[in-house]
Amino acid sequence: MKKIGFLSFGHWSPSPQSGTRSGADALLQSIDLAVAAEELGADGAYFRVHHFARQLASPFPLLAAAGAKTKRIELGTAVIDMRYENPLYMAEDAGAADLIAGGRLQLGISRGSPEQVIDGWRYFGYVPQEGKTDADMARNHAEIFLDLLRGEGFAQPNPRPMFPNPPGLLRLEPFSAGLRDRIWWGAATDATAVWAAKLGMNLQSSTLKFDESGEPLHVQQAKQIRAYRAAWKEAGHAREPRVSVSRSIFALVNDMDRAYFGGSEGEDHFGYIEPEKRAVFGRTYAAEPDKLVEQLREDEAIAEADTLLLTVPNQLGVDYNAHVIESILKHVAPALGWR
Repeated sequence: MKKIGFLSFGHWSPSPQSGTRSGADALLQSIDLAVAAEELGADGAYFRVHHFARQLASPFPLLAAAGAKTKRIELGTAVIDMRYENPLYMAEDAGAADLIAGGRLQLGISRGSPEQVIDGWRYFGYVPQEGKTDADMARNHAEIFLDLLRGEGFAQPNPRPMFPNPPGLLRLEPFSAGLRDRIWWGAATDATAVWAAKLGMNLQSSTLKFDESGEPLHVQQAKQIRAYRAAWKEAGHAREPRVSVSRSIFALVNDMDRAYFGGSEGEDHFGYIEPEKRAVFGRTYAAEPDKLVEQLREDEAIAEADTLLLTVPNQLGVDYNAHVIESILKHVAPALGWR
């Protein structure tokens, strides 16, 4: 394992029991947690994107703000739902945020998850072409986005522009060189992982996956990662790909940890995240550090990946989540080969 970061959904609730009671709280605390994680030595601060929900949504203002407040830590998403995205405007936003962060963005994109509303992408003005699905539309938007990140000119310049143009066709600006190699695809199936490899995207695999064999999540993910790496090699890409997996992991080192997570479930479970699509949901790892090390050493997907993203309970506040991250970095990660 080379890198460890956190992944926050940015939940907020006006409940008195929540430490994150508004959208403003979720955004500002996310920035503060990125700063705290960097100070602790973590490698990445990643954020989920959900529309029509009391969670983090439009990611680029958050990524730009976190980029301006930090200097080393990777800043990413897991994932942006491409059904909702205008690839051209997204390329401009991503280029700007990456330049502000000094080239530290790691953008996870995907078809997205089940939503708060029915066909929410329609409200954003996007409808699949006739005979195509919303997943097809997401992949089409992704392919356009990837092409734009190559930085090649495609737009015919005005012969009488307001400002002088460089010669030739124009590209979108601002352009951030290198961002194309830092795009990840969140794959819920083996087939989409192989598709992502062919297009030269890194791979993100979440705490759930569509069930394709009935095996535990970590076993299915490990097979998915191996299929992805084989497809990457076959495609002949010049660079080495990156692969991340997400896990809910809590080291029980004090009474507060035991009160919050001491009774957490210890097994995967199967269910339906979408009609007729059975999924396997990953277990929560919660134990004393020495036991955690033993359990995580048996996780085949963690062994196959180079990056581990820790899902954090953001409504418990920045200080407690920083403690959660620090406990893993200090008491668990070194025994798993981190640094």
